Amino acid sequence: MSRRRVVVTGMGAITPIGIGLEDYWQGLIEGRNGVCLISKFDASSFDTKFAAEIKNYDPSLWFDKKSVKRMDPYAQYAVLTADMALKDSGINLEKVNLERFGAVIGSGIGGMDTNQKQHFAYFQGGASKISPFFVPMMISNIAAGHIAIRFGVKGPNYATTSACATGSHAIADAMMLIERGSADIMFAGGSEAAITEMAIGGFNSLTALSTNNDNFQKASRPFDKNRDGFVMGEGAATLVLEEYEHAVSRGARIYAEIVGIGLTDDAYHMTAPSPGGEGAVRSMREAVKDAGIALEQVDYINAHGTSTPYNDLNETLAIKTLFGDHAYKMLVSSTKSMTGHLLGAAGAIEAVASIKALQEGIVPPTINLEEPDPECDLNYCPNLAVKKDITYALSNTFGFGGHNASLLFKKF
Repeated sequence: MSRRRVVVTGMGAITPIGIGLEDYWQGLIEGRNGVCLISKFDASSFDTKFAAEIKNYDPSLWFDKKSVKRMDPYAQYAVLTADMALKDSGINLEKVNLERFGAVIGSGIGGMDTNQKQHFAYFQGGASKISPFFVPMMISNIAAGHIAIRFGVKGPNYATTSACATGSHAIADAMMLIERGSADIMFAGGSEAAITEMAIGGFNSLTALSTNNDNFQKASRPFDKNRDGFVMGEGAATLVLEEYEHAVSRGARIYAEIVGIGLTDDAYHMTAPSPGGEGAVRSMREAVKDAGIALEQVDYINAHGTSTPYNDLNETLAIKTLFGDHAYKMLVSSTKSMTGHLLGAAGAIEAVASIKALQEGIVPPTINLEEPDPECDLNYCPNLAVKKDITYALSNTFGFGGHNASLLFKKF
């Protein structure tokens, strides 16, 4: 069976550095810093007192009062970015087969804010205080369900959950569904809203978060010698993926083609990457092999680049192991330096960054890279965006549990 081509025809994003696709992209190329002191709760007793929060978000601008009360923020972000992506795609819902239009929307944690608030309600007032909407607000598949209901799309519909690789897995799944002929159009992406007491406290207990409270705007510093952990972010991104002939037949504007995916696992440790990034080597290799191109054709890697000691070193080693001398010729950057780490939404917002880099011929920078780690010696585009025409961009995401996902996009 011949393989159906899959292209990206719409994108929407809500991130700590911008709401909407153009504001997000402008923030990336400007090197905008999304990190701030936590305003969502009193963080004074926590080891980490900062995060990358979304700024100026007013749900009443997009949702009615009833919907706001019945949708966890993570679901709101997912629906909002799907609406943005649909409008961006130019798709007229009355002129497409809605039974062949689906959604794969992932979340690493789901409705954590709802879960926490309902626990507080129970312990303060007993079982009668638990909301009847608690379960449907909390579960990690409900964002995809809301999107189906809102837009009437009746094709394949579900969630992916693979920690920090979630958003990339959602895009990979949606691509495969179109390739095999199960759908013609798919919403695909990830959403997260986990800046809560329990999440910050939990990651603090893991010693995974930066505690650089005195200089928090420079705390997210991938590949820097003085990095001490990641900075949590929140937000979402949704892509509209479409079968190539379907997109052409309606005269769609095509951003890029998704030509390769690589999905592997370390089978090594719950939270630490395998030594030398062995699993990452295999996921990148599989993505390039899937695309049918040479390693030397990859121009840019949007790195997982979390600003943790282990990830940045092992990802660098993985890139050098796979690409050899070419590793020093291509561009690499971590946009988490600006947005923080959006957990289950990271793969989605970073796919958008990779696609825009292809379209615009501009590679976003790695900000806060002031004193490079001697063992992290690639061209990470330190502090300033780089203008360069690129044809292939690889986006990496790696998650707790050893999950690795690499997506390869081609300029259209």
